[in-house]
Amino acid sequence: MSDIIQLLPDHVANQIAAGEVVQRPASVVKELLENAIDAQSSYIKLIIKEAGKTLIQVIDDGVGMSVTDARLSFERHATSKIKSAEDLFHLDTKGFRGEALASIAAIAHVELKTKQEKDETGTEIKIEGSKVTSQEVCATPKGTAISVKNLFYNIPARRNFLKSNAVELRHIIDEFHRVSMAHPSIRFDMYHNGSEIFNLPISNHRQRIVNIFGGKTNEKLVPIEEETDLVTISGFVGKPEYAKRSRGEQFFFVNNRFIKSGYLNHAVNAAFEGLLKDKSNPSYFIYLEVDPMSIDINIHPTKTEIKFEDEHALYAMLRATIKHSLGQFNVAPVLDFNRDASMDTPYEFKGKEAQAPIIEVDRSFNPFTEEKVPSSSGSSSSKQYTSFKKESAGDWENLYAGLESEVSKLNTKDTEFSSIEFESAEVTGELFEDEKKDLGQQTTYQLKRKYIVTTIKSGMVVIHQHRAHQRILYEELLRNITMASAASQQLLFPLKISFSKQEVALLETVKEQLENAGFVFGDSSLGEIEINAIPSAVQEKEVAVLLEQLLSDLENEVPESGFSQTDALAKSIARSLAIRTGVELAQEQQQYMANSLFACTEPTVTPDNKPTFITLTVDEIDKKF
Repeated sequence: MSDIIQLLPDHVANQIAAGEVVQRPASVVKELLENAIDAQSSYIKLIIKEAGKTLIQVIDDGVGMSVTDARLSFERHATSKIKSAEDLFHLDTKGFRGEALASIAAIAHVELKTKQEKDETGTEIKIEGSKVTSQEVCATPKGTAISVKNLFYNIPARRNFLKSNAVELRHIIDEFHRVSMAHPSIRFDMYHNGSEIFNLPISNHRQRIVNIFGGKTNEKLVPIEEETDLVTISGFVGKPEYAKRSRGEQFFFVNNRFIKSGYLNHAVNAAFEGLLKDKSNPSYFIYLEVDPMSIDINIHPTKTEIKFEDEHALYAMLRATIKHSLGQFNVAPVLDFNRDASMDTPYEFKGKEAQAPIIEVDRSFNPFTEEKVPSSSGSSSSKQYTSFKKESAGDWENLYAGLESEVSKLNTKDTEFSSIEFESAEVTGELFEDEKKDLGQQTTYQLKRKYIVTTIKSGMVVIHQHRAHQRILYEELLRNITMASAASQQLLFPLKISFSKQEVALLETVKEQLENAGFVFGDSSLGEIEINAIPSAVQEKEVAVLLEQLLSDLENEVPESGFSQTDALAKSIARSLAIRTGVELAQEQQQYMANSLFACTEPTVTPDNKPTFITLTVDEIDKKF
């Protein structure tokens, strides 16, 4: 049998390696931004076209590269960040996968311009699919500018799996957030299709968060800080009243590198225990500084997961730090039996001698004397005394003076007391007559505040009230959106809700469908949406929760324009407005739910294809006995 194991050609190996690093345009953005940070840049500009499918360009003012380094940076396993295997365990840079340029160059057209400060001219290299097409001397400012064009041009199957531009742009913005928040000392700019998305000046951590998520974010932040031998914790958590349904504003940074950790996320949720509404998630921006030797960052290809040496201690410290900050800033109640703050000595009284109180007694005061007229001199020494003069008890007859004349006036009028009718309860033969009548007419029954039981010819039906209401609302919303016939209720005062820039942009994509559903929007600014009218089926207090749930549903997948977008919108709103399990329904509401469900075009399943009811025939019930 002939040999079947063979070495792969370089261009095939590079494409396979690219699959590990480059999953979508956001992966390229992450690698290029991190390389720019490692190059000691103070200003980084990101330029995107068509959500990165056409162009991704990163320009920095870092140290640049020499001619040899520029050429070697595109070779596999070439890096400036590690020299031995031991270096893997105390990395303080962003990555070491050959700057990721070899993998990126294998699946795109790449242009690199770079120049060191000491050199007079720079280097320009063009590569197409791992093949260097040109290498020339060029005039360029200090730093590096790299352009990645036509991503996945030679792997059409991978390109077909990319999502819509809105989804891919969302992922790019997420990566931009993660990198820019970890490095507030660097100025970042971002442009998409020629329009400016972000302009982040050099600042501190708090200002960087506010610049990204809007000015309203500042009032939501509670600072946390703790320093121990194991870890240094800093950053901010959001106040409980601003918790959202989505998990968009949750960030962990370890040694200025964004990570995902369900274990640490559980520690944060434990610190907020008892302070959050049901199904709400707190926002947090937490920065951890640990010894590089105590973590392993190479357990995941994208390095978003980290293995800690002592996770249990870190969990306890993080939870305690957040609870302390929430109590310190009067966000959460604190029980302190050691001292009472109201008993503390004010600062202005410290060091002063205590003065003995002076007691003044009016020795001439006699409560049994006649009323004394107070002095009218108005001086501070004048005293006013209360009169203790008793009224004479002999004048009690005066209290009834004129009563006889009033009685005589009443008698002279044509008032016949015998004609006055008194209201009395109707005497019935049965004490619980109404209740018995209602029980006889009752055709539905609510079981455990979750199911509605009603009868049919062949037996009975058990309806899941939450799922059934979802189906009813879903079909009603589809009719309203497609026919633009929804009824709106005008708000007395416009409702203003704060959102981040990308969330506002996401809502703009479904604004027309929302207006057809009954919403009326006013002037929307960056980070804020004004609503003048809402659908008649929606209460004003539910609007913020409804829009947050809608954003959460649309974040992962924004459908293209057309019916699919309308369908996703109707599903999300129906899911938010449907009656929850545990709500007690009146008799009329139960009957309306059952009648409306069976009037739907597809009453058997929810919009997510879950059953809405089950039937039990008389034969099936008989078999139980």
